[in-house]
Amino acid sequence: MSHSSQQPQYGAPAPAPASPARNGLGTAALVLGIIGTVSGFIPLFFWLAGILGLIALVLGLSGRGRAKRGEATNKGVTTAGAVLGLVALVLSAVGAFLTFKAVDEAVTKLDKELSSTAPKETAGGGAKGGAAGASATPVPEVLGADETVVYDDELQITVSAAAVYSPTEAADGHTEGNTAYRVTVVVENAGKEKYDADTAFLEARAGKDGVTAGQVHDEGLDGISGTVAPGKKATGTYAFDVPAGAKSLTVEVTPGMDYEAHQWELTL
Repeated sequence: MSHSSQQPQYGAPAPAPASPARNGLGTAALVLGIIGTVSGFIPLFFWLAGILGLIALVLGLSGRGRAKRGEATNKGVTTAGAVLGLVALVLSAVGAFLTFKAVDEAVTKLDKELSSTAPKETAGGGAKGGAAGASATPVPEVLGADETVVYDDELQITVSAAAVYSPTEAADGHTEGNTAYRVTVVVENAGKEKYDADTAFLEARAGKDGVTAGQVHDEGLDGISGTVAPGKKATGTYAFDVPAGAKSLTVEVTPGMDYEAHQWELTL
């Protein structure tokens, strides 16, 4: 009786184990796409939606490449992650547009409110001036006799026409051969705060060459001084020594350090 036996085969290679599916990219894309899309619906989180959406889109496309090569088995998940990433990017762009538009409208509205509550610029303007009002009358470079300049705090300055003045023997600042001219300056405080007239400063120039016309000090020439209360006026008289032959006198008044100086052109 014969027995047939098979000898074991030696040296044949064992079958290689299957590689595990590389589904990490698709899963990450889906998670980030979901979070990015949700962030896109939350105000002021458009920036987060944009970042997560971009990452999800890149990971989703990379995951689809793996699935096509047979390295991953979650093609549907990667596709969903890429789509959600794209949606998050779109929502991010819309959110950024709406946010910037809302900020711009808020700033515009705030500017209008501030403009409406700011003090209007009156005729004088100057350092104490506010925003220009639509109906404000611009002040000319040089004013004429008896014209009034009005500052934003409602301080009003008026300079009269020049009149010949005869200095007394006790006068100081008058030169023989020159002619003295007197002007009247009126300060009206129509504002709500007192005005310190001691800070006011006057100077004058004569003729077309602008020769300095020194101030004449004499009895009866009382300049403005002290404090002018709200609703009150103060009147001062000043005299200037003008060279013979001059046809005009320019008087410049500076009410104080916080005010702009203005000039009055007076015909002699």
